[in-house]
Amino acid sequence: MTTTTPTAAAPKSSRPARHVVLTILRRPASAIAVAFIVLLVFLAIAGPFVSPHDPEAQNLGNRFAELSWTHLLGTDEFGRDVASRIVQASRIAVIAPLISVGVALLIGLPLGLWAGLRRGVVDAVAGRLADTILSLPALVGALAIVAVLGPGLVNAMLAVGIIFAPGLFRVVRGATLAVAEETFVDSAVAIGSSTRRTLWVHILPNIAAPLLVQVTILMGVALLAEASLSFIGLGVQPPDASWGSMLKSAYTNQFHSPFSVVPPGIAMVLTVLAFNTIGDSIRDAVGVRRRT
Repeated sequence: MTTTTPTAAAPKSSRPARHVVLTILRRPASAIAVAFIVLLVFLAIAGPFVSPHDPEAQNLGNRFAELSWTHLLGTDEFGRDVASRIVQASRIAVIAPLISVGVALLIGLPLGLWAGLRRGVVDAVAGRLADTILSLPALVGALAIVAVLGPGLVNAMLAVGIIFAPGLFRVVRGATLAVAEETFVDSAVAIGSSTRRTLWVHILPNIAAPLLVQVTILMGVALLAEASLSFIGLGVQPPDASWGSMLKSAYTNQFHSPFSVVPPGIAMVLTVLAFNTIGDSIRDAVGVRRRT
């Protein structure tokens, strides 16, 4: 008589990552969105080398200059080249979402995984805390945290990340609860898989799709949050440029240069639209559907 050792069943196979990427790139809208984000990252890295002018150079004798070959998007109230400052601000447009979403992942991902698998006290406490934070208006919560930490890009994005964490916790917890009911998870636990291994090896890869969709959407929301905080002076501090602070400057000087609101506004809208388009394309490619 022979005995057999039970083995964990393989998890449900999802579409290969390569196939998902190809599916996304075959769609014109998502391909353009990906190309735009790649361009944004390139400008964030190579901005100092491709900017037509020094973004901090002032020329008070050339304030509010109109569009020309010398200044493609004109100049601001200090005579600084707007196009160069748009390029400079692309660095903030990349860094700010990465900080806030990174903080949200650092808090919400492990808590959501643990709560979804083990439940118990961690689930109850984290769930109540998440409900409390989600009951507050997001901007009000961020303002309260920034008031404690002080103004500045890093502090502002830490605050936004903390506000994002409960929503991300809910997404991860819900997806983990669904995957934890699968046979392959029970089999893994039965043969002695530790909680850590079960979470990171068996569950996390199977919730990657909804998690990635949520992350891409949050990237766009984080950019809007940074712009809002910079607009009221709690985000990026002068002389650094962000699209939010440029919108504030344009609003203040709208009667002198009505066009100045257009470049940062368009840049922000296109970036948020690109992140949302990529998120929707990932959702469709892997068969994830938002629950309403």
